[in-house]
Amino acid sequence: METMIQIKEVTKTFIGRDNKVEALKGISLDIEKGSICGIIGMSGAGKSTLVRCLNYLEKPTSGTVLIEGRDLGGMNDAQLRRTRTEIAMIFQHFNLLMQRNVLDNVCFPLEIVGKKRKEAKKRAAELLEIVGLSEKAKAYPSQLSGGQKQRVAIARALANNPKILLCDEATSALDPTTTKSILALLKEINQKFGITIVIITHEMSVVQEICSQVAIIDEGSLVESGSVEEVFSRPKTKAAQKLVFQGERSVSLMHGKRCVRIVFQDNSSFEPVIANMVLECRTPVNILLADTKDIGGTARGQMVLQFPEDSAAAEKMIRYLKDRNLTVEELADYVE
Repeated sequence: METMIQIKEVTKTFIGRDNKVEALKGISLDIEKGSICGIIGMSGAGKSTLVRCLNYLEKPTSGTVLIEGRDLGGMNDAQLRRTRTEIAMIFQHFNLLMQRNVLDNVCFPLEIVGKKRKEAKKRAAELLEIVGLSEKAKAYPSQLSGGQKQRVAIARALANNPKILLCDEATSALDPTTTKSILALLKEINQKFGITIVIITHEMSVVQEICSQVAIIDEGSLVESGSVEEVFSRPKTKAAQKLVFQGERSVSLMHGKRCVRIVFQDNSSFEPVIANMVLECRTPVNILLADTKDIGGTARGQMVLQFPEDSAAAEKMIRYLKDRNLTVEELADYVE
């Protein structure tokens, strides 16, 4: 696929009076045109700094950011301003103008680029219909729910027909039901208009809900990237494991330190594999974690099992699971 955003060896260092902070450490990442890419990490990982480097709100200390092959670092101020009209952004706290009604909030970026009032109002009305808020055109932000405010922010971001939409923790202030509806709206916008979306989040559930690509940031470094299905099924790093299946949680009141994570795919989610394994091997197991995720419209289940101390019994169980074409990986130090 064609690449929309190329990040090459990007670093960002903040220098204070008494200290120096390396927020980004040589990050390289390609984001495909028309994709929804999730950039995920814990608080302080550097993900918000990275997203601000994508439109040069933060200028990298070193490295290159290219949009459709154009180097942002080589642009003058006028060129950079024009390019930024192609890169819209929405935020956790909406950033609406409280003294303007909903329609005028959406008109605002059109006014900045010199659109006539009549033309701007027509475009704003179209966008409010897309985000399902036509009836709120004359309302003010103080009269809206959090989800409605974010829909206004999305409509405003789409005003100038951007090629890229950056979402910085855009659902973190919302309840789970509202989050789901906003993510569904973003996915619909991606599919309808082909806009490349980059979502910054600390929640793996957000990435699993709508993203096709994922990049995991930890302490300023890119530690893992790939398709969401690939990273979910086989997380390679501790940072990825923590996000996918809470890999750093310790369980201290159980015996047997050998644990495995298994991933169910396709029809295996509907077969009593664990029950049949226990009956076949005549040995009980502890289920430490179990859940199901919808990844790209396909159900993916996972479990973390604690096996008995008897190594022969554990090996037999692992063979049983692998013989049924399940993804099986052993977890070190999952229990104390």
